[in-house]
Amino acid sequence: MTSSLFRGRPRRAKAHIRVRVTHAVLGALVGAGWLMLPLMTVATRRPVPATSPGTLADAAAPGQGGTSAADYVLPLIAVAAAAVLAAYGYLRRVRRTRTRTTPGTTLPGRPAPPTVADAERQARIALVLADDCVRTSREELGFVRERFGVGKGGVGSRGEAGGWARQGWGEKAEAGPPTADGTRTGAIPATGTATDTGAGSGTGAAHGGFETKAGARAQARAGAAEARFETETETDTDADRRTRQETEAEPGARAAAGAGAIPGAEPVDGIVGHPPQEAQHRATAEIEAESATAAFVHALRGAETELVAAFAMWRRYERGLPGEAGARRQALVGVVGRCAEAGRRLDAEAAALDQVRGLEGPGAGAALDVAEGRFRALAARTVAAHATLTALRERYAPSATDPVTGSVEQAKDRLLFATAHLNATRRSIDAADGDGTARNLRAAEGAVAQAEILVTGVERLAARLREAAALVPAALTGAEAELSAARHGRSRTSLATGELNARLAHADGVLAAVREELTGSLPYDPLDALRRITRAVERLDVGRSGVLDTAALLVARTSLDSADDFVTVHRGAVGPEARALLSEAARASATGTRTAFEADTAAREARGLAERDVRAHGTPYPDTTTIGLPGAVLGGILLAEDPDGGPPATFGGPATRGRRHVRAPG
Repeated sequence: MTSSLFRGRPRRAKAHIRVRVTHAVLGALVGAGWLMLPLMTVATRRPVPATSPGTLADAAAPGQGGTSAADYVLPLIAVAAAAVLAAYGYLRRVRRTRTRTTPGTTLPGRPAPPTVADAERQARIALVLADDCVRTSREELGFVRERFGVGKGGVGSRGEAGGWARQGWGEKAEAGPPTADGTRTGAIPATGTATDTGAGSGTGAAHGGFETKAGARAQARAGAAEARFETETETDTDADRRTRQETEAEPGARAAAGAGAIPGAEPVDGIVGHPPQEAQHRATAEIEAESATAAFVHALRGAETELVAAFAMWRRYERGLPGEAGARRQALVGVVGRCAEAGRRLDAEAAALDQVRGLEGPGAGAALDVAEGRFRALAARTVAAHATLTALRERYAPSATDPVTGSVEQAKDRLLFATAHLNATRRSIDAADGDGTARNLRAAEGAVAQAEILVTGVERLAARLREAAALVPAALTGAEAELSAARHGRSRTSLATGELNARLAHADGVLAAVREELTGSLPYDPLDALRRITRAVERLDVGRSGVLDTAALLVARTSLDSADDFVTVHRGAVGPEARALLSEAARASATGTRTAFEADTAAREARGLAERDVRAHGTPYPDTTTIGLPGAVLGGILLAEDPDGGPPATFGGPATRGRRHVRAPG
């Protein structure tokens, strides 16, 4: 490293070279002159004092050849010293050029190629950045589509509302938001064969593979039950009322209204008594709204596709494939290239999205109404979620509620942050500050979206736990049938007698432990019970019954949703390993055999890695007095580029996502 005495001094490399060359030339001239001196004095005639013959002969002997050897010593020393000094100066310049940390001249030649470690670091950064851009773009696009009446939430795998891992897993099979008294029971998916029904791209499409035909029928029945429940509540949102209206509509009216609808859009009519002209106008308006956002949806799905491919390449690289050094380097280049393409697709539509939204102008009022509407609905749901979580902790084992521990508190923190920025947005609109309006509104929208994810996670877990508790007795019965078949030699894998007996004994022990938990007085974790039952029976390789298939899908779906929620609301600290594992878990539906177990394992490991990253990252801005700022930075709502938290993340790629700068409202 360059010394501090030289670091602040301007470098005059050419002047130093000229000085050293001058010194070398002068040294050479002096040495040559010294060598020529005896020749210049050989013709000089001087009187020689008389001496004795012996002395004269002795003195004349060395001078027979003109000069003595001693005359060459000093010139040779001078030449050698000049050469040594020149070599030392050259080596010193080379060493300083290679190790300097300040700008300066460099030696001519090609730069050294990046090492494998450098390429890996670039790939990690690119994966995290691209994933953040996709998640943020999905959040903002959800607000845009809701503003135009297309749908609520992000863009799912089939054009539906929802996030990375929420729509393709049969979310509508849930029985809706649970109550604290636990009076509502979710539907239990029926037996069926896993088929990929997703039509979208990216990991959302991969989730569709866990759908079943019978599960779709169960979803329809659960949807009707949900509508009846929502009729009895007074805190339902506009979207819930539209869902209930669709459920209560007559089939003929729904068919008439659905004739002009497009896939992925919410029901536009179906209420008995609506005039056909009104239904047609609403359907036309929704088609126009879909057309207005089609380019952005297309860009987002293209970016998701590129990101999924990049994560797949990275996972292969982590497994040591390919093995050759050159091929591995090319794989890293491919990962970076895929991520860059995902960002480019989003960057290309960022300006158009800003123009459509018009947050700096007349579009700010409508966008603010959408954000405030979702905020008010979330405020009521957060209170209910707190009561729901309390009831879950009393009814089930602690491990059952671990995935949502702290979710309600984090949701309240995000809502406080959103409150401050929604108020700041109102002030900016009153002051005709277009830039301030856009900045604060985007920060508020990001906080509302994450609060909704946290609250929905609590509601979804409550429904899944009730569904799992109702499914455990049937799973035990199905497991007993599988054990009986294995004892009669109907296993699909040829096992030695000792190995078969060992697996049967293990399965018997697992089933006995689950029965003891069911009949005991202590609370238990029904999802974990289903996981143990299905995995114990799977080792026998008999061919699981339909109820065990349903149980395995329920467990995998819960693990994947939980991991995806955690990564989304902590994306400011989660690294590429957890994100890549989460993507692999979502892709497991396309691999065929044992997909539910693979997805469950990968999702749980991804959740563990994400929690490790968050612990290592710590709390950002620990000394700040701004309400909700640490959580907003940790969640990636703000990009942490400035002391006040930085700009809010917006729709776009790496080049455009930080185009709006926000300041903490005073």
